[in-house]
Amino acid sequence: MSKRTNIQFKTPDGLTLRGWLYLPEEDAVRRPAISMSHGFAAVKEHGLARFAEAFADAGFVVMVHDHRNFGASDGLPRQDIDPSVQINDWRCAISWLETLPEVDADRIGLWGSSYSGGHAIVLGATDRRLKCVVSQVPTISGYEQGRRRVSPDAMRAFDRLMMDDLRAQHRGEPPRMQAVVSANPSELAAYRAQDSVDFYMQPLPDGAWSNAVTLRSTFAARMYEPGIWVERISPTPLLMVIATHDGLTMTDLELQAYERALQPKRLKLIPGGHFDPYGASFGEASLAATEWFLEHLGH
Repeated sequence: MSKRTNIQFKTPDGLTLRGWLYLPEEDAVRRPAISMSHGFAAVKEHGLARFAEAFADAGFVVMVHDHRNFGASDGLPRQDIDPSVQINDWRCAISWLETLPEVDADRIGLWGSSYSGGHAIVLGATDRRLKCVVSQVPTISGYEQGRRRVSPDAMRAFDRLMMDDLRAQHRGEPPRMQAVVSANPSELAAYRAQDSVDFYMQPLPDGAWSNAVTLRSTFAARMYEPGIWVERISPTPLLMVIATHDGLTMTDLELQAYERALQPKRLKLIPGGHFDPYGASFGEASLAATEWFLEHLGH
């Protein structure tokens, strides 16, 4: 059985990020390690523990961190997302992980899902410390995802809201907020589909998560195009775990990205929608990732 402890580390701008560290049964061996983080406006408690436990039980040191402005990590404004900042912070997490005496710094892998699955693509292409990458149901094109999920009439109104928010920030006002999920059409929200509501609103420890995200986070997400990096990941081995009916990050966009990726690569198709890797298809998704890490990082 693995042991989980709370950890923290600093970013170059002095911010403290926090998370969990999973250590396999104690021995004198320096082990390969895996770095993980959560998706858009989520926290590490949103289903990451099961994956981390599975990887740790297979013999890996596993680090899971909350992105800045979310969960246990510091940062202001709260509930605010800049994908480039999250990626740079994740590089800091990898640097911290390298320093641990339990870790073989030459054998570090990365696991990301949904928004952080997009980050995993970017990091896989730009950080050669990583020896392999798992990108699960990843964001490929923020523009295309937004275009498909939102009707043209609603998009025009939303664009006006975002421009008004930019003007308000220029006047010194705080960023406008929206719900992360809501099934109420009269409430401003990032996601409305029932599977999104069910995932984000799952029971979590008190204070772990807030159903709020800045409006400008959606503005940034619509400009985020991690798919352009997929051809550049090689020669780092890439596993993509894709759901057959993903209506959030779009199965066809993910499959097209996989086709553009160069070898070495592997595709794992799992049944269901975007959130099924955390639930009904967890066994298949976690086993595929574990086998990939074992193959490219060793025991």
